[in-house]
Amino acid sequence: MWKRSALLAAVAMSSAWAVQAADYRVETLAEGLENPWSLAFLPDGGMLVTERTGQLRHISSEGELQAEPFSGVPEVFVSGQAGLFEVALDPEFEQNNRVFLSYACGTSKANHTCLASATLDGQALTEVEEIFRVTPAKAGSAHYGGRIAFLPDNTLLLSLGDGFNYREESQKTSSHIGSIVRLNRDGSVPEDNPYVGQDGALPELYSIGHRNVQGLIYDAQGQRVLAHEHGPRGGDEINLVEPGKNYGWPKITFGVDYSGAVISPHTELPGLEQPLLHWTPSIAPAGFSLYRGELFPEWDGNLMVAALAGMEVRRVVLEGNEVVEQESLFGELESRFRDVRSGPDGALYLLTDAAQGKLLKVLPGN
Repeated sequence: MWKRSALLAAVAMSSAWAVQAADYRVETLAEGLENPWSLAFLPDGGMLVTERTGQLRHISSEGELQAEPFSGVPEVFVSGQAGLFEVALDPEFEQNNRVFLSYACGTSKANHTCLASATLDGQALTEVEEIFRVTPAKAGSAHYGGRIAFLPDNTLLLSLGDGFNYREESQKTSSHIGSIVRLNRDGSVPEDNPYVGQDGALPELYSIGHRNVQGLIYDAQGQRVLAHEHGPRGGDEINLVEPGKNYGWPKITFGVDYSGAVISPHTELPGLEQPLLHWTPSIAPAGFSLYRGELFPEWDGNLMVAALAGMEVRRVVLEGNEVVEQESLFGELESRFRDVRSGPDGALYLLTDAAQGKLLKVLPGN
């Protein structure tokens, strides 16, 4: 267990930063998870955890990691960044026991981000059905996106990546690559999607011009969709996502290529959306959560961004759509953080990205 007293240093990157420190302690709930990627809370107090290597794990309501993973998980392409990604409960899970899984499927020469639904039946997935796969296929094993968020009408958003070597696809409405798509829960297309009926456009598209969206949330109180995405070297972004909008990649970016080469001389152009916040150097944002709870009242309503390269969770305070504060949390753990979740009990939950990853629980220090 780790404990922080009243002060944690934040890296001052601008005069807009202000630190409102909270006392906390960090407990380890589960160890030995193989590159855990996503966490979902079950109504009975248990949890589901995905491992990128293709396993769906169960942590009981007593906090015990079950030895055997769920059977019935779809066949997953595992290589590099490819693997099993998000697990999300159907909004009507208590009635239908349905879950959704995003994952890489295919082969090294032709693969996709895929989405399946299934029924949770004991320690098995049954009635497994693939309901969506990205068009076109791509080669390689990078930039899949894979986050899921449900809207108030019970349609779902699925974030996608640009495939790393396919970034020009992000500007095409004839491609899912580098986009966010919106689907009905059976995989069909909502009739009011923004590109429905447009000549040559894929009807699933919700927004385009993204690089690799690995954070996606619906803020019910603000009635808005927020997403974050990896930049290249610099230029990570948080965006307010609205239907039919173009978020610019790779025509505009605040980052440069890994070689140092210029990707675009532009950080803004007409018709392309600006981020609410961008980070240079890159923190490599991964999971994303909106904290709601009474255990940390000073965090209520704040965004929590899990960071891989940054080895932190970045707390971001918004007033409306303006960023007014940031704080770097949990750097003392010296871990790459893949996911962060606001729990139903008011605690904050973290997944560390490692071959022997951990599930951590953050509670008040007092």
